[in-house]
Amino acid sequence: MGFEAIDVWSGHAGCPHLDDVQKRLGPGGLRELLEKHRLKLYAFSVYAGGYRKYAELLGKAGGGVAVRGSAGPCPPNELSSQMKKFMEALKPEAELAEKYDSYLAIENHAHALLDSIDSFKAFVDANRHARVGIALAPYHLQARQASVEQAIAVAGKQLLFFYAWQHATGVGQLPGVGPADFTPWIAALARAQYRWYVNPFMHGEPEPETMSKLLIRSRNYLSECYTKAVELAGS
Repeated sequence: MGFEAIDVWSGHAGCPHLDDVQKRLGPGGLRELLEKHRLKLYAFSVYAGGYRKYAELLGKAGGGVAVRGSAGPCPPNELSSQMKKFMEALKPEAELAEKYDSYLAIENHAHALLDSIDSFKAFVDANRHARVGIALAPYHLQARQASVEQAIAVAGKQLLFFYAWQHATGVGQLPGVGPADFTPWIAALARAQYRWYVNPFMHGEPEPETMSKLLIRSRNYLSECYTKAVELAGS
């Protein structure tokens, strides 16, 4: 399908790929499998199980980004203090990331500590961990009518993971399938000097043949957006 790298998920929707890697393949087996298919390891998504469970595996597989959620929501007037507490609580995981040459990316989500543009600002201000940053999900920002471009700009160099994912139903969540124009988002990533991967994403499980065709469509669409974004930047 033309992709460069993958994100391996732990136990989500009854499909525990990451646990299969840990129990059966191991880090060496994962590296061999990726080399066979000319893919790089980008990330482990560890919403189920947590980062600590998979930190050593990620490091021994070559290192990468581990994606997880933040914490429960709080009143706006407590945002700064609660974000500081969250960052303090992340210290052991940040130390693991350093030990295993990896990074920890915290995803914004509805009804969570990291959710609004203000929470992005609080995160960036409170974060003192070199190995910790943001996994940005436009789907959840659009759901609260927040600007994706503004969120990218606020995250800046702390942006470690970008879901190419829009707020829509079914396969319309995918770039190039649903209605959102991703060109301004790609241009915002370029302005922020984002150096990681862009990840076409959706929740749901279409049949493999259908999903493969849609992912190819999404990848080609994102390439077109990138070309347009470069042209706009030069004009």
